[in-house]
Amino acid sequence: MSVLADTNVVLGVSGSIAAVKTVELAHELRRAGATVRAVMTDSARGIVHPWALEFATEHEVVTEITGRIEHVELFGEDGWGDVFLLAPATANTVGKIAAGIDDTTVTTCATTALGQGVPLVVAPAMHEPMYDHPGVLDSLDTLDSWGVTFVDPRLEEGKAKIATEEAIVATTARVAGDGSLAGRHVVVTSGATSEAIDPVRVLTNRASGKTGRALARACYVRGADVTLLHDGGDVPYATVERVESAAAMTEAATETVEDGADALVSAAAISDYTTEPSDEKLRSGGELTLELEPTPKLLDTVRASAPELTMVGFKLETVGDDETLAAAARKQLERVELSFVVANRADALGGEETRVVVVRPDETTTYAGTKPEVATGLADELASELVSDA
Repeated sequence: MSVLADTNVVLGVSGSIAAVKTVELAHELRRAGATVRAVMTDSARGIVHPWALEFATEHEVVTEITGRIEHVELFGEDGWGDVFLLAPATANTVGKIAAGIDDTTVTTCATTALGQGVPLVVAPAMHEPMYDHPGVLDSLDTLDSWGVTFVDPRLEEGKAKIATEEAIVATTARVAGDGSLAGRHVVVTSGATSEAIDPVRVLTNRASGKTGRALARACYVRGADVTLLHDGGDVPYATVERVESAAAMTEAATETVEDGADALVSAAAISDYTTEPSDEKLRSGGELTLELEPTPKLLDTVRASAPELTMVGFKLETVGDDETLAAAARKQLERVELSFVVANRADALGGEETRVVVVRPDETTTYAGTKPEVATGLADELASELVSDA
């Protein structure tokens, strides 16, 4: 299931130049499972044509409030919208909403949504001096005190640029979600680790980290605070700690858990062996023998320091049917006293789709589909586990 499945999102567009990005944003919301309808101010219509958003949403765009009382149809009692996403939000529009001024389609819809208790998500976009104006900051504080959720802009080149589509979609899904992991801190390991041979070369594997990142996102959408340990860049849905080697990932996981965590999901493909690296680049052209030594098992190390922690492991195999996968997973399940193990095959490495078997002591469950879809199911499994442990 997608993160916005069965969710009706009303996309409010005001007159920032960032309105040009709303066509793709509407597509991304729909790819995440949402049904989308758009509302535009007159200023926004001067930047992007309503037909473009009609094409992107496959719904007629609201450009004026008529006798159909569109704001009530969208956000009144029994209204259509589940969440109102204002992206982009200009300084003008934010100020009007905070002051209760309803002189555009978007501000009238916002007042109705707030009055009805429909969640409002705001993605500001303006020049940075406007974003720093005391009046704008006061308006943002007012909306925050009303429970409005913000997707913070990217401060670059003197501009408060609208957040990425990934950040906006994830935050919208979080606000519209069931909050099954609200108040929980989940640590996720993801991707491959690398063991240095010399300053240039490393030993690594084919893991892409797509499943781990999707899991971190799925946990965030369900309300969790997420820490992601991986050898990659920042993501908008988690606090990232970048780690490269197996030892570094194990150390980071142990320290993060000790600082306070409700669960650890170890989706990373952690190197089983390491070697003593050379201080200088090894010369090519001749035979080379490396002495490998085993790396500590992350799950065993963390379990030793956190005996009561909810932990989920992954087990990768190259051959065998589901029974073979489950048998291998149960050995790990019992050794480390895990809540469940996610078993899968190596042919999913790097791909967009996967098939996994969730293995518990007395039962197995299968998930298949895109990695974000499978991650949604796994996040639900984790949420159920934490509820049963409470």
